[in-house]
Amino acid sequence: MNYGFFRVACASLKLKVANPTYNKEEIKNAIDEAIAEKARVLVTPELSITGYTCADLFFTKSLQDAAGEALVNIVKYTKKRNIVVVVGMPVPFYNSLYNCAVVVGNGSILGVVPKTHIANYNEFYEKRWFASGEQFKSCQAINLYGYETKIGNQIFDLGGGAVLGVELCEDLWVSNPPSSTLVQHGANIIANLSASDEYVSKAEYRRDLISNQSARCICAYLYAGASVYESTTDLVFSGATVIAENGAVIAEGERFSRKNIVTYADIDVEKLAALRLNNMSFENISEEIGFVQHSILNDDNDLKHRFFDPHPFVPADDEKRRERCREIFSIQAAGLAKRIEHIESSGAVIGISGGLDSTLALLVAVEAMKLLGKKNSDIMGITMPGFGTTDRTYHNAIDLMNCLGVTVKEISIKDACIQHMKDIEHNPNMKNITYENTQARERTQILFDMANKHGKLLVGTGDLSELAMGWCTYNGDHMSMYGVNASVPKTLVRYLVDYVAGISDERTAEILYDVLDTPVSPELLPPDENGEIAQKTEDNIGPYELHDFFLYHFVRFGFSKEKLAVIAQKAFDEKYTGEEISKWLAVFLKRFFISQFKRNCIPDSPKVGSVSLSPRGDWRMPSDASFKDYLR
Repeated sequence: MNYGFFRVACASLKLKVANPTYNKEEIKNAIDEAIAEKARVLVTPELSITGYTCADLFFTKSLQDAAGEALVNIVKYTKKRNIVVVVGMPVPFYNSLYNCAVVVGNGSILGVVPKTHIANYNEFYEKRWFASGEQFKSCQAINLYGYETKIGNQIFDLGGGAVLGVELCEDLWVSNPPSSTLVQHGANIIANLSASDEYVSKAEYRRDLISNQSARCICAYLYAGASVYESTTDLVFSGATVIAENGAVIAEGERFSRKNIVTYADIDVEKLAALRLNNMSFENISEEIGFVQHSILNDDNDLKHRFFDPHPFVPADDEKRRERCREIFSIQAAGLAKRIEHIESSGAVIGISGGLDSTLALLVAVEAMKLLGKKNSDIMGITMPGFGTTDRTYHNAIDLMNCLGVTVKEISIKDACIQHMKDIEHNPNMKNITYENTQARERTQILFDMANKHGKLLVGTGDLSELAMGWCTYNGDHMSMYGVNASVPKTLVRYLVDYVAGISDERTAEILYDVLDTPVSPELLPPDENGEIAQKTEDNIGPYELHDFFLYHFVRFGFSKEKLAVIAQKAFDEKYTGEEISKWLAVFLKRFFISQFKRNCIPDSPKVGSVSLSPRGDWRMPSDASFKDYLR
């Protein structure tokens, strides 16, 4: 099974200018290599059959005939080969010569796409030789060296959801690239045959252009540039090959190589389709355009050329991660400051447990006070020791509040919980869900009443991962007046606290680092015989890093259980066995479905990333939806 993945390749070729007989052999070599790698599409550079820098030789019949003979040879070479090849060549049509991409597959010419925007400035003067394909308002029939096909703007349905569109070099650099129209007709893979020369800083600009267009078009973008063997007179070419998908460069070949470079990537057409279904900008349009069907066998995919980030919410690069944390922290603080200011609250009330989530919420509240010109003492931090509170978390809670200068309150919940369990006739020795939730709801009652008493806003601490898994007590820690962490996943909470630790004074940082080193736990069950945390969340529901991975790919792209398992196996690279991934994936899917009723009534909270479970904006789901088919 291919799980929606489609392997593509871009080639930069070792060629000889004005020598199609030689160049066709290099193209065939690239075809062989691409087929050996099970690539389904191969894109070659602009005018790859003749070379881009032939200048007035393009007018000569000898070059045109040699190009035609080379094309025929390449077309025949693709017979019974499971690949579509896009080559570049000059195509004469009635009174004009066109710079074209010729799409070839299984011994036939599927179509010819002429370049629309002819570069004619600075070092480029293509209008001397080529006419613009813009004059083709619709596709026209053409007999190209014995093959009946069509020339004009068209897309190619390759089966399995992969739809190819083509543009050439300068077409990408203009304000309205042809690819912007091609994707509206259904193309989700754009091939660009290019001959872009090099000068200082151009490569970075070109790379950004490719990635940005793939983002705007929600597509895969395959760029194949002319190699160093095109370099002549005043120009040097580098052979850039770049493959981008929805704004991210996922593969890039070596530049300035003196050998054939073929760059591969496994693009995810299922992911692209999911993103487009949620984006009403991609409604199909009716403008006439050519449409060609040519199915490619795409039976399996080993994902050899695909990287999956095991922590999709957390940038791997240190500087990018710090910048992401800085941005998210600012969003959280700005949202909280606005709410406090709007309701004219005197400050905030927060339950401080000494754990990760309440620590982050406290740090956000301190920043919000700074934005509002209020004192940290306007924050009332309340620690509420219960039956499971350990000395470590208790002291971290107290010490952190003192370091930050907030108003500290300590209210034990033990006696109140014992009385409540007596009232409802529950045996305190039965340490079940009633025993646990009694404590969570008692704490929430205290926090709400203290907020009312002192005219402050109760700030919720629960995070996105807990909401996804339903790992919260309904109308307990599930509820607040404003939740600052509700769209921050657990894997990112750690880095946000670490970010603040890195900019804090020595004593505050010391406490924060110990919080980071503390096992995640609700601390609702008594400690072990050594006074350590006995109730560890991840022992119960599984690793948060796995659940955050599942959450990201399920909510954003709607992937199936099978696909989630396959990509998780690739992402975590044997850190977890297949059995472990399957086990925790089943836990995630079941808990995600049965917990929607909790998410349907969560408090307001700021959205900070592309995945949010707010029922008012990002995720609408019936509380009673069945999960059975999702677990099959």
